[in-house]
Amino acid sequence: MGERKSSVKRKTDETEVEVKLNVDGTGSSKIDTGIPLFDHLLGSFAKHGLFDLEIKAKGDLEVDDHHTVEDLAIALADAINDALGDCRGIVRFSNVVIPMDESCATCTIDIGGRGYAIFKGEFTTQKIGKTFSTENISHFVTTLGIRAGINIHASVDGSNSHHMAEALFKALGIALDRATLIDPRKQDSIPSTKGVIDRR
Repeated sequence: MGERKSSVKRKTDETEVEVKLNVDGTGSSKIDTGIPLFDHLLGSFAKHGLFDLEIKAKGDLEVDDHHTVEDLAIALADAINDALGDCRGIVRFSNVVIPMDESCATCTIDIGGRGYAIFKGEFTTQKIGKTFSTENISHFVTTLGIRAGINIHASVDGSNSHHMAEALFKALGIALDRATLIDPRKQDSIPSTKGVIDRR
């Protein structure tokens, strides 16, 4: 199948983002977004999804964290698309449920070219740490799904915002890992009755 790797750069007047992704990695990561809690969540996403992930992002954090989170989701989605190519041989669908103490997150995905996202969850605080807004978690999931042409249904329950966010990012990483695995029975085929998965 060849190496499923990608490198993406995105530059706007608000942010500058670079993402390097190896879908078939070991879970190693090097992440610097300027938002420590976001770095932690993306590290969990990579670790448990077994993605090798390098991210360098510089955004207008003097405004707030919205643009950095949004543009990182866009760049990561582009990296996923580039790495997967025509999606030949992938499992395509997955569903996981991940607990963390009192919290529990569910993530169901379809890498089928129909970018759509549903997020359900009410965080108990407006921020986690000093600089990460919990409202941007749903925005990250939605932006990632729509941009990457992935159908994502994600939900999280709990009472500790940190636990809820971490469970969710772990669930997203594991779900994406399972859906991108190569099924040996499908190696030479596109997993769609259309014969193509168009994610752009």
